[in-house]
Amino acid sequence: MKTVTKYSLRTWVLVLALAPTMLVGLLLGGYFTSSRFSELEQTLLRQGTNIIEPLAIASEYGLLMNNREYTKRLIDLTHRQNSGLVQSIAVFDNQNQIFVSSKYHRDFELIKLPENRDLNRGTQVEHFGDTLVLRTPVMSESTASALGNNRLTQLGYIALQLNKHEALLEQYRAAVAAFIIVLIGVQLNLLFTFRLLKNVTEMVRAVAKIREGKLDTRLQGDLIGELDHLKRGINAMAASLSEYHNEMQQNIDQATSDLRETLEQIEIQNVELDIAKKRALEASRIKSEFLANMSHELRTPLNGVIGFTRQLLKTPLHDNQKDYLRTIERSASNLLSIINDILDFSKLEAGKMVLDNVPFALRDSLDETLTLLSGSAYDKGLEMVVEIDERVPDSLCGDVMRIQQVITNLMGNAIKFTDKGSVRLSLDLADESAERVLLRAEVSDTGIGIAEEQQPMLFQAFGQADSSVSRRFGGTGLGLVITKRLVNQMEGQIGFTSHQNQGSTFWFTLSIEKSGFSISDPLAKAPIQGARVVVLESRRLSRNALVRQFEQWHMLPSATGTLLALSDTLVANPPVDYTVIATASVPSYDALAAILPTLEAKGGQLLLLCEGEPVSWARQMADQEKARLVAMPMSQRRLYSSLCLEELAPAPMPEPAPPVTPQHPLKVLAVDDNPANLKLIATLLRELVAEVDTATGGQSAIELCRQHRYDAVFMDIQMPDIDGLMATQAIRMDSRSRHSPVIAVTAHAMGDEREKILASGMDDYLTKPIDEADLRQVLMRWVRSPKQGDSVVDWSLALTQAGGNADLAREMLAMLVDSIPATRDQLDEAQSDNELVRTIHKLHGATCYSGVPALQKLCAQLEAALKQGNSAESLQPELLELRDELDKVESAAKAILAA
Repeated sequence: MKTVTKYSLRTWVLVLALAPTMLVGLLLGGYFTSSRFSELEQTLLRQGTNIIEPLAIASEYGLLMNNREYTKRLIDLTHRQNSGLVQSIAVFDNQNQIFVSSKYHRDFELIKLPENRDLNRGTQVEHFGDTLVLRTPVMSESTASALGNNRLTQLGYIALQLNKHEALLEQYRAAVAAFIIVLIGVQLNLLFTFRLLKNVTEMVRAVAKIREGKLDTRLQGDLIGELDHLKRGINAMAASLSEYHNEMQQNIDQATSDLRETLEQIEIQNVELDIAKKRALEASRIKSEFLANMSHELRTPLNGVIGFTRQLLKTPLHDNQKDYLRTIERSASNLLSIINDILDFSKLEAGKMVLDNVPFALRDSLDETLTLLSGSAYDKGLEMVVEIDERVPDSLCGDVMRIQQVITNLMGNAIKFTDKGSVRLSLDLADESAERVLLRAEVSDTGIGIAEEQQPMLFQAFGQADSSVSRRFGGTGLGLVITKRLVNQMEGQIGFTSHQNQGSTFWFTLSIEKSGFSISDPLAKAPIQGARVVVLESRRLSRNALVRQFEQWHMLPSATGTLLALSDTLVANPPVDYTVIATASVPSYDALAAILPTLEAKGGQLLLLCEGEPVSWARQMADQEKARLVAMPMSQRRLYSSLCLEELAPAPMPEPAPPVTPQHPLKVLAVDDNPANLKLIATLLRELVAEVDTATGGQSAIELCRQHRYDAVFMDIQMPDIDGLMATQAIRMDSRSRHSPVIAVTAHAMGDEREKILASGMDDYLTKPIDEADLRQVLMRWVRSPKQGDSVVDWSLALTQAGGNADLAREMLAMLVDSIPATRDQLDEAQSDNELVRTIHKLHGATCYSGVPALQKLCAQLEAALKQGNSAESLQPELLELRDELDKVESAAKAILAA
């Protein structure tokens, strides 16, 4: 395994910078030094040659003439002239003997030509240590000329010994200079290298400092080339990082400051919200009080107007007077409807709308609602069509009044905004489970429609699609927003499609609980199954609806649109069982009379469908028992009853019943500070009971209750001296009527009013304007006449609460009896007052439909006392009484059910 040695950047720079420099310097220094040495030697040799060769020519004469003196002077002169260079000069003869010399030498052997060597090749050079010996032959040209040949004759030679000290010194100087130059180069290289290393090191240190967060670090000075670019890049990077850091720090500081300000603002807002909440709660309370007061102030005079109008209608009057009074009643009812819309909207907006959950018959409830709306539709000549899917169950459990309100709002709008054509209600089963059903209803019309740009504001409060609509058609603009919120509260959805001048279709869905028992008697199909029926209806929607209904009953229908087609159908086919004719499709009685023989012969039972008040000829035929009248809009039960020859339902607007004579020998007290309302309720009560006392205030009511024992007390709530709640508490504490039922009579209609009333010790309440039926029902619920006694189970009351349906009354009573054992266990196992309140509230709801007035009254008193804050320990006597009453009801009910 190889070990990898890591060197620093400094080491690598030194190695890479110095090694090439030193190598090149040494090579160049060696080369130039060697060249200098060679050049110096060549110079020395050239100087010696320049001395010895001319001297050899000059020495020819001395050797030739054997003139030593001449030769001596010649070489001495030459030696003196070149004394710094020449060490010695010697002339040798041809026998290699010294001839003359410029300086005595002990040993001429050094410069003497060796015996085995000649000078035929010219000047010879020989090195001896620090000396240089040159030998040059002395040739004689004159001797050669005398002999007559061109060959030169050697007379001897000259030996020149040169001193190499100066050359060596120059060589040393050159070597030293080269070394110095190389050293200077290396030093310069080291200087630049260390400068480079210093710059690089500074960069490395700067990068390290920047990495450590010291973003103010900068590289100074000017660098060369890419290093300067690198320096500027590092500085720019540091500046950018510093800028980003500063910006980030500023952002952090700003965010911290903003957060601090936000927290402060939140604290301020929390304080403001707390103040605003308190103000909103106070405003809501003031608004609730205002609405309650407005409800009271508006309903109080309306109570007198509507009540006395109805009372006046019971007296003998001319037709014009009845018409005027009915107009007054309708106007007052419309005003009451507007007040109800405003109050409903306020309750929904405040979240105080509480939905009931009671069993009801869906089709009967729809018939009741549509019957009330049919008058305005038929007055405008509109076709009113109702189609209900046969799969939709009839026995459901929910807030039937609110469902009727939704249908009334949508159908009422459809009728109001349609001048001609039709209004159609269809109800289908969208989904079904074991316990619930999802219903989808559609209300469509052929009216004015809604412009596309006006559709978004349709469900806004106090708004209509067009401002001119309210002037033309009236209304508060609250109907649809109330409808939407009611549908949403009942876990449904609502929407619409519309085109201007082409009509609108509103749809909604409702998730409703199935009832555990049958509310209405199912219609038996066997009596009419397979019966042949022919229908005369000129309008397509109504004709198709009738045909579908007959097909659902497994009848054999055929439909026509004219009297002539009806006659042809009857003539061409076997006799039918029923002939159904819409009176609106008959142009006149004469036209009908023309085919009466055919109808009597082959038409079977004749049914006339009448929209609104029957025409004279239809009533006459009914009086002559030639036909049976069926009031429209189409009701399954009315139509079925007519087919089966059962008693017909009453007309949509029956004549007022004659005054009811006192039926109960009871004594009641009516309390109200408004004279008109007091007079009205006293008048209504005198039709029901034998004796009625009146009081105009709470104090007088207390005094009367201390003097007399009343079977019931009808108490107004708002009174100037002592209000109804305080008066009731005073009556409960000390009076002869402290155990008598106290029924509140109030114009307040807010959702929490009932809880407040029941918590005060009152037993029940009536809302103004007072309805005679409601008054009679409340009286029968709480008061038993001496003739009836104070029975534990009042079967007549049970029948009344079940709508006259004996099977339903028996089933409701049986359900109450079945729940009593579980109720006892819950009462025994209740660990807190809240659990006890829930148990008694549930039991109280069950007693409202079972004809057990004593148990119902006791449950109401206990529930009110617990909601007032009384503990279970303080109510032990009442709880023991409740258990005893449960035993009595269980025993009495079992006897009734077994009978």
